[in-house]
Amino acid sequence: MPQNSPRLNLPFIQPSQAQKHVTHNEALRTLDLVVQLSVVSIDATIPPAAPDQGETHALGTAPTGAWAGHDGQLAAWLDNGWHFIAPDLGWRAWDQSSEQLKIWNGSAWIDPPVDLQNLPGIGVATGSDSTNRLAVRSPATLLTHEGGGHQLKVNKASDGDTASLLFQSNWTGHAEMGLSGNTEFSIKVSPDGGSWVEALRFDASSGIAGGAAIQSSANDTTPGRLMRADYGYGPGNVLGTVSQNSGVPSGAVIEHGSNTNGDYTRFADGTQICATTLDAVGCTTATGALFTSGSTNWDFPIAFAAGSKPALSGNGGGFGRFVGFDTPSETQTTFQVLAAISDATNIEPSMIAIGRWF
Repeated sequence: MPQNSPRLNLPFIQPSQAQKHVTHNEALRTLDLVVQLSVVSIDATIPPAAPDQGETHALGTAPTGAWAGHDGQLAAWLDNGWHFIAPDLGWRAWDQSSEQLKIWNGSAWIDPPVDLQNLPGIGVATGSDSTNRLAVRSPATLLTHEGGGHQLKVNKASDGDTASLLFQSNWTGHAEMGLSGNTEFSIKVSPDGGSWVEALRFDASSGIAGGAAIQSSANDTTPGRLMRADYGYGPGNVLGTVSQNSGVPSGAVIEHGSNTNGDYTRFADGTQICATTLDAVGCTTATGALFTSGSTNWDFPIAFAAGSKPALSGNGGGFGRFVGFDTPSETQTTFQVLAAISDATNIEPSMIAIGRWF
């Protein structure tokens, strides 16, 4: 019959053995040490000065004093002396100092190995479920870099699915941003979690913005909506080329230009103003007892709207001179400078024409 058990090396009571209680008590002492094993410290090397009965330490490398020569063993203070036992592979011990479970791997006490792959769920301070397989209850959640940048990725299976961030209040959704049912990034809002408004959407190909928060047309003046660049005016399009589409301005606010026939200014509402100072005109032809006159043509620097007749005004260039116009066309007019019969001076007349360019 063997003298000891194969696993814990507990002494057996032999046939016809005297003082059987000694062997039995030694086995109980060993069981008391290793069953529900709890150690005061791990990798201890210096024996405490006044240990308590049953106090147990897991010894480290090169322990000193009464522990010398017992590297890696368990040291238990029993009946005013240290008792030693070598742990076997897979023994578990509760480390009182770190409040953690440790496992003996044959050479060191290590943390229990944990497989973190393909877990059914993780709940941090709250419970996870089949839908919310990762659940965190916390004042904040930190995701930071490891040596460089950091990306948070939300992936979906196909274009028609959803990859988004949902913002809730008391478990009712009020805002959502991401790819909802397509590949265009959008921001949606809801007053009750049931009815939703797509406030902002970005076209996946062009990047152009749309949605309820953006003007739907140039005539959309809904309070609070964002103005589209092509529907509004700013430093980039106050001055430029005016244009229109079915009577709705679609270009700049003001257009100005000049050529040999004068200056012109066009406004987005269709108003056009042409002005010039012409070559000198003399009044040598008598038109009556008191006046002489001289006539000339003015080709407008830019045409007015087809079929229109702009309003004309001007001055003869000096005191006592005035201008009379013939009926203008959209491109030019003929006028006369009238002066006193004693005034035949060649003076440059100034002209202005006001009408529409559409």
